[in-house]
Amino acid sequence: MKIGIIGAGNIGGALTRRLTALGHDVSVANSRGPHTLTDLAKETGATAVPAEEAARGAQVVVVTVPLKAVPDLPSGLFDGAAEGVVVIDTGNYYPRERDGRIAGIEDEGRTESRWTEQQIGHPVIKAFNGIYAQDVLDRLRPAGDPERMALPVAGDDPAAKRTVRDLIEQFGFDTVDAGGIDDSWRQQPGTPVYGLRAGVEGVRAALAEASPERQAAFRG
Repeated sequence: MKIGIIGAGNIGGALTRRLTALGHDVSVANSRGPHTLTDLAKETGATAVPAEEAARGAQVVVVTVPLKAVPDLPSGLFDGAAEGVVVIDTGNYYPRERDGRIAGIEDEGRTESRWTEQQIGHPVIKAFNGIYAQDVLDRLRPAGDPERMALPVAGDDPAAKRTVRDLIEQFGFDTVDAGGIDDSWRQQPGTPVYGLRAGVEGVRAALAEASPERQAAFRG
């Protein structure tokens, strides 16, 4: 599968390493330019590209940049992507530590991923936002292993969600359907599932326990 990754931080780097190890054709971009990704490209076999080219021909695109940087992504980002491209949003809102106050989230009550959709002009599937980057590489287990972790996946398009769940299961994790994008608050920072290392039943229970009230530490 041809996959574009926009953002090469902790999660973006880990996903690049894992996806190339699985044999996918990966293009990776960041805000500083492909010359800063030489080492990652050499290590993984991924192709370092400008952000404007990350989605070209891609069947799946991962957007894994700070929320404050989402409005600055290139316009027409998905124009050259494959038909029906699936976009994964790994983003989290950290108003105090990084992003500043975002009115569309705080005042208008949008989930982080709904706000991201509106900025980039394309539906997203919310996944990989609550896992530690090193766990992407180190906590992989075969299906049926009692220690296999599960990850929540939220999105409005059932086919796109299935694509993402299948990809995550290739990694070595189970998945749990976490509802639509308007339900994705259940997996945002400060909720019981965020950072949770648990199997399917533990993740389902954590999603059910979540409160829609954003914790004070994650409010601007």
